[in-house]
Amino acid sequence: MNSLWNRFKYSVQADLHTMLDKKESKNPIAMLNQYIREAEKQTESVGKLLERQGKLKGELDKELKEAQAMTDKRRHQLELAKKTGEEDLVEFAEAEITAYETRANQLMESIRETAYELMSLERKFEEMKHKVKDMKVRQLQLMGKENVLRANHRMDQVISPEQSDGKMSSLNEMQQYIENLGVKIDRDYEVSSMERRLESLETNAEKETKIV
Repeated sequence: MNSLWNRFKYSVQADLHTMLDKKESKNPIAMLNQYIREAEKQTESVGKLLERQGKLKGELDKELKEAQAMTDKRRHQLELAKKTGEEDLVEFAEAEITAYETRANQLMESIRETAYELMSLERKFEEMKHKVKDMKVRQLQLMGKENVLRANHRMDQVISPEQSDGKMSSLNEMQQYIENLGVKIDRDYEVSSMERRLESLETNAEKETKIV
C-alpha cells in the first residue's frame, strides 16, 4: 500500500522552508497558499483511500468469518456422514473442510498484512494532517509579517519618502516647510495689515483736506 504515496504530486515530507527559499519564489505567501490548497486536496483524497482500505479489511474479516463458519458446518456434517456410512458425503465434506481451512488461512494472512498496512497509512495520514496544520500556522505567521512590512512601508513613505521626485525627504523637513509657510503667511498678513492701515490714513487725510 506504500505505492499509494507515490501518486502524490507533492511529498508530505517536503521541507517547507526549503520550498520558500527557492530563488524563483518571488511571492512566498502566494506559493504557500497554493501549496496548502494542494495539500488539503491530497489530505481529502488520502482520507478517502484510507476509508476504502478500512472497508476492504472489513470485507476480508467478513469472508474469514464465513469461511470459519463453513468449516465448522462441514465438520459437523462430516461427523453425521461418518455415522451414517455415507462414504461419498464423507469424501465431499473432507474436501470442503480442506478448501475452507485453506481459504481461512489465506484470509488471516491477508488480514494481518492489511491491518499492518492500514496502521502504517493511518500514521502517515496523521503526520500529513499535522504537516498541513503546521503550514496553516506558518501561513498566518507570514501573513502577519507581510502586513507589518506593508504598514512599515506605507508609514516610511510619509516619514521618509523617496527624494526622486524632489519633494521633502523626511517628516522633519515637511514640518519645517509647514513652519516656514506659516511664517510667510503671517508676514504677508502683517504686510497687508500695514498696507490697509496706511491706505486708511491716506484716505482720512484726503477727506480732511477736502473739508478744509
